[in-house]
Amino acid sequence: MEDFHWTKLFNPEFYITMEIGGIPVGIYMVLFIVFAETGLFAGFFLPGDSLLFLSGIYSRELVQTFFYIPSDFSNVTVLSLLIATAATLGNIFGYWFGSRSGQFLYQKEDSFFFKKKYLIESQVFFEKHGGKAIIFARFLPIIRTFVPIIAGIVHMKKTKFMFYNVLSSLLWSFTLVFAGHYLYGMFLEEFDIDLKKHIEKIILILIGVTTFPLVMKAIKARKTNKTSE
Repeated sequence: MEDFHWTKLFNPEFYITMEIGGIPVGIYMVLFIVFAETGLFAGFFLPGDSLLFLSGIYSRELVQTFFYIPSDFSNVTVLSLLIATAATLGNIFGYWFGSRSGQFLYQKEDSFFFKKKYLIESQVFFEKHGGKAIIFARFLPIIRTFVPIIAGIVHMKKTKFMFYNVLSSLLWSFTLVFAGHYLYGMFLEEFDIDLKKHIEKIILILIGVTTFPLVMKAIKARKTNKTSE
């Protein structure tokens, strides 16, 4: 058995291929992490976007935990729907928490699992984009963790929240899972490149793409602050 190292916790492939007692539990880990990114406020270190992309690559192995589906398209569709459901439930929990006790987060001290600046940045993001922020936030690490909480704090109308919640969950899961699955097939057939052998590079690229908007936003904010001084 390969030795465990804590750095594996940041590698989405570790969760996807996880086994307990020889039993594959990857699908359960994927669904739990997707829920936890918004439901348990741990999105700043859990591998969200890269996890979904790689899940698309391993879609057959993941879905076979429940049942065997011969059709590739059906496999990816079922997996996307399962992930969308977990993402929807995570946002609902985040909204509920925000509506009931979210205000205390503004007085909470920073810790390893919580940074107040992320909450404030998410509030600014939500105030700027309104309901659409729930859709945009799905594709932005950290922001997607706190936006549903902000929606609960400001008591966003539940029907409006659920509309954007379900829509964003479907867009996020189907886009990334389908992209992972069919890009894997295309690279394998057209270029004889097995993306499973380049997981680390894929993760780095996805992290770069998803965090680029946040970096640019931080740079812009810093320039604005310097100008106003």
